[in-house]
Amino acid sequence: MTAHDPELGRSNRGLLDWLGLGQRGDSAVQRQASPPPRQERRASLQQHQVEEVGAFLGAHKLEVNARTLALAWNYLSGADGRIVRAIDRRLHQQKPVTVEWIDEELGFAEEGEEIALLAKLMERLEHSIDEFGKTSRDAQFATSEYQSALEAHVTELEQVTKAGEVISELATIAKVMMRRTREIERQMLRSEAQTRALKRRLDEARRSAGEDHLTGLPNRRAFEATFEQEFRIAQTECDTLCVAFCDIDHFKAINDSHGHEAGDRVLKLIAESLARISNDRCHVARHGGEEFVVLFRGLSADSAFAKLEQLRQQLAERRLVNRATEQPFGQVTFSAGIADVFACGDPRTALRAADTALYRAKLNGRNRIEAAVPDDCLPPQIDAAA
Repeated sequence: MTAHDPELGRSNRGLLDWLGLGQRGDSAVQRQASPPPRQERRASLQQHQVEEVGAFLGAHKLEVNARTLALAWNYLSGADGRIVRAIDRRLHQQKPVTVEWIDEELGFAEEGEEIALLAKLMERLEHSIDEFGKTSRDAQFATSEYQSALEAHVTELEQVTKAGEVISELATIAKVMMRRTREIERQMLRSEAQTRALKRRLDEARRSAGEDHLTGLPNRRAFEATFEQEFRIAQTECDTLCVAFCDIDHFKAINDSHGHEAGDRVLKLIAESLARISNDRCHVARHGGEEFVVLFRGLSADSAFAKLEQLRQQLAERRLVNRATEQPFGQVTFSAGIADVFACGDPRTALRAADTALYRAKLNGRNRIEAAVPDDCLPPQIDAAA
């Protein structure tokens, strides 16, 4: 079903024909006709893509909304490897693609929870900002009052002729200055405390926005920012850069057999294993679901492959037990695909190549690592044939 699926290939005929919805009777005549102008070809391609998306949603009886449209496009175009692999597996099992399965398998519900958490944090931040603004306004008002009082006393002093009265007025002014100064000091101390609280909450929001709450690893959003930064550094320093996707094998079977809580513990175990190889030149993140991503800077493609292979072998040799039930998990393994970023040209292409290599590792038996080949770095092809 994906552009790189050798068993369920759809790139030669298009999704409409795979679903039995295509009209191909005049294809030979169409091939003999002269090619249409560029604008017409572009319009035809766009129409075909819209038809494929509509056919996908219709075949699976999915409601047309922003989420399902994005899902269909990411799958048909190959833009999201995790979605491609998940739907391919689903179709290979001859099971329907339903909204319930989308929420469970692709983590839309989890994404919604993260958005709700961020919304709460932003609400707290807004409250802190309001408090800070009120404190600042109070301090400004106190300062203004002090200035007015001082100006009034200066005006009165100008009208005093006797020395005793002058001394008395000066003492009054001094008292007013001291009282107002203490008030301003208290207000400013309060402002400083509010500023510190605001900074703590901003840091908290920043960590929450970039951290996976289950494993403690950076999430996909944080990794993308790190990838861009490391790419620029590697370019500047003429350094090597490799990226790898790692996916836990048969993870759904673990959840089905032992429950989601046990599955979460397996995710944490894999996360901890990968985190042990991380440093300031090796970054590990949870990309989503049971998929992790690793970035190696300063290692050749062969060295990065060897480091990840050593970790894979160590994990495969372990026999894990579910301590909650004393039932064995058995062998827990992962498959991976790795790509040389600069051999692919840019970060996005390298991610796609690593994802394609991972998919090949799954097809070749799992519990293995595949290196990206030059063809994996080619741009995805969308079949324009009707």
